Amino acid sequence: MRAIPCVLMRGGTSKGPVFLGRDLPSDPAQRDELLLTLMGSGNELEVDGIGGGYPQTSKVAIVTPSAEPGVDVDYLFVQVMVEQRRVDTSPNCGNMLSAVGPFAIEQGLVAATGDVTRLTIRNLNTGSLIDAEICTPGGQVTYVGDTRIDGVPGSAAPVLLEFRNVVGAKTGKLYPTGKPVETIDGLEVSCIDAAMPMVLIRAADLGKRGDETPQALDGDHELLARLESIRLKAGAAMGLGDVRERVIPKPVLISAPTAGGTLCVRYFMPQRCHRALAITGAVGLAVACADGRGLVGELAGAPDADGLLEFEHPSGRLGVISRWPTGQAWPSCSLIRTARRLFSGSVYVPERVSSEADEAVG
Repeated sequence: MRAIPCVLMRGGTSKGPVFLGRDLPSDPAQRDELLLTLMGSGNELEVDGIGGGYPQTSKVAIVTPSAEPGVDVDYLFVQVMVEQRRVDTSPNCGNMLSAVGPFAIEQGLVAATGDVTRLTIRNLNTGSLIDAEICTPGGQVTYVGDTRIDGVPGSAAPVLLEFRNVVGAKTGKLYPTGKPVETIDGLEVSCIDAAMPMVLIRAADLGKRGDETPQALDGDHELLARLESIRLKAGAAMGLGDVRERVIPKPVLISAPTAGGTLCVRYFMPQRCHRALAITGAVGLAVACADGRGLVGELAGAPDADGLLEFEHPSGRLGVISRWPTGQAWPSCSLIRTARRLFSGSVYVPERVSSEADEAVG
């Protein structure tokens, strides 16, 4: 067996191992095979690996020093499928992003600068830039604090994330089809690309209230089949090609808020409903709200005086502050997350896989 250094971290409402890029094969195919093995992909429980048996807990973050001027570290996100032995590196993950800053500081990639350390992260999946502020009292990362986020028990130190240049992250356009509203499979939808390519669908148009539990939605096989049909056609219409083997675009059910928020959301990953809400999904919805066109504009309430938008999701709410800096074409989006280091050590893989990895690194 071969030991590979890793740190298991919770980032927002997601969880997964975080690696230094130098500890993994440089060849993508060899790297992906290694990750599939160490996560236990191909089994619904991921019982022979360290994956959590659910899309939110079957994620990997790879962090490297950045050669880009003005950027501290690069972050590659890898979504490892649970029951299928494949990965997808097309999307970003904003929840796992919450763990990147603390990891980079503790691994010595970024020097702590006082009680709060600010760093810039480039997401390699999309090319987006994110500024992060990490609590570092006494020059040390702390995970202890009073900040609570819905979907995670307890409290922790806050992690501030500010997303820049998110519009058209994969396609170059906010509305890749050229229109704020399209008709796909006989339904009106909005296909948007801001932080995450998504196809937005009114819950009522699929016979749903919009506030159903993830368990109820996951058990509705007719709904899931309909969503996948719409998703595949939306992917082609957005210029993403055949998306059967990709997790983008994400289908999202939207409805009017029921608890004083801006919008009620059920976000799919894409075949299972998120127990909360993806950060990139929330950022994309915030941009769509700021734009005001499409289906979101019909259903969303107005932000408060500070630009706060609150998206109601199955575990509570997720707030995003949308600001429109002078001279910028699109708003920047800020939000608060938390993270926690769970363990550090080594993950073991069979010698056959590790030998192939050595050859790839060599």
